[in-house]
Amino acid sequence: MTALHRLLAATAFFSFSLATAQADAHLSVHYKGKSGPGKGKQVVLVSGDEEYRSEECLPMLGKVLAEHHGFDCTVLFSVNDKGEIDPNNQMSVTSSKAFDTADLIVMALRFRNWLDVDMKHFEDAYIRGVPIVGLRTSTHAFQFKGNSAYKSYNGFGRNVLGENWVSHWGHHKRQGCRGVVEEANKSHPILKGATDVFADSDVYEAHPPKDVKILLRGAVTESLAPTSKPIAGKKNTPMMPVAWTREHKNPKGKTNRIFCTTMGAATDFKSEGLRRLVVNAVYWGLEMEDKISATGNVAPVGDYQPSMYSFNGFKKGVKPADHK
Repeated sequence: MTALHRLLAATAFFSFSLATAQADAHLSVHYKGKSGPGKGKQVVLVSGDEEYRSEECLPMLGKVLAEHHGFDCTVLFSVNDKGEIDPNNQMSVTSSKAFDTADLIVMALRFRNWLDVDMKHFEDAYIRGVPIVGLRTSTHAFQFKGNSAYKSYNGFGRNVLGENWVSHWGHHKRQGCRGVVEEANKSHPILKGATDVFADSDVYEAHPPKDVKILLRGAVTESLAPTSKPIAGKKNTPMMPVAWTREHKNPKGKTNRIFCTTMGAATDFKSEGLRRLVVNAVYWGLEMEDKISATGNVAPVGDYQPSMYSFNGFKKGVKPADHK
């Protein structure tokens, strides 16, 4: 190969790489933080679950954190080959390099099987001690197959967040979840102003390890209505943990602050209490608990009408840019 050929090949490769990076950048959404305590902090929210419409609730949360609290927020998605949001594509995550500069990660994932090049960015963030907020199906975030170098992350839920997928404790799509404050931890800063929490996704069975601090338990309710009463019987005696914190020492010796809740469907976030709980968890994860306000603004920015959770229920033809 002549020097000219090598130069042309290098130029073509650089142009391709730049085009790929630019294209990928259009497949995530960035919300620049306004004024607020979070100014200068980078929060990456990564969606990718087939059922609970994380592709709808995470842009809403990103806007809340940016507009009302000052955090710079980047939302990542699973997309198809047309660049449309497709949570069924378990191998896709856009703009994974965003993990490299994340100060905190909010994850709402289910059975992801990312490419090694993408997973490496997530792993690097994890092992440098980035705090993590895990929602709903993030207890079973990954399902790597074959000889994947990241197969050990199939146990990320139990090993890091505090629980894997176990079962639906309440009747799916018929019974809701009323958050009940754990008396021993009622003064925890994450619970400031977040004591009225309701989720219309059902209670998950969960038995986290002893080193977690349970903040809320979930009373199984008669129906999906926020006014419905807890059912009588063994499903609520005892009630399952539905929100907890953990300080997890990772394999590199760094400590990740962890907040995990088994609530987190897009429809669950119609509850102001749940929005506040998660916003407070972001502050706590970043060791900014002194900035948590019981009355801080957690209202959605603009109209928020989330889709009911279901498999294949995502809105077709939507692109990440549609969430700007």
